Amino acid sequence: MTTARARHILVSTKKECLDLLERINKGEDFGMVAEMHSKCPSGKKGGDLGEFQPGMMVKEFDKVVFSGNVGEVYGPVQTQFGYHLIEILSRS
Repeated sequence: MTTARARHILVSTKKECLDLLERINKGEDFGMVAEMHSKCPSGKKGGDLGEFQPGMMVKEFDKVVFSGNVGEVYGPVQTQFGYHLIEILSRS
């Protein structure tokens, strides 16, 4: 069974998500940005969601994590919870 490890930042608006993506693309640390801005409890751990399998996250999230390139940041990804920036850490 395929597994992946990712971290994310959850915010309320697409604009906020795009602003944070720009900061990360300019060199700010993803984990630090997650700690300061993510509305998800995982933000306290730098956005780290640990390892998970397909179907354990909402479908929009799974689609990115299980098809995107490892090491890249994707977003904004809209789900029922808000807007996410997703960094794929590993997949096996």
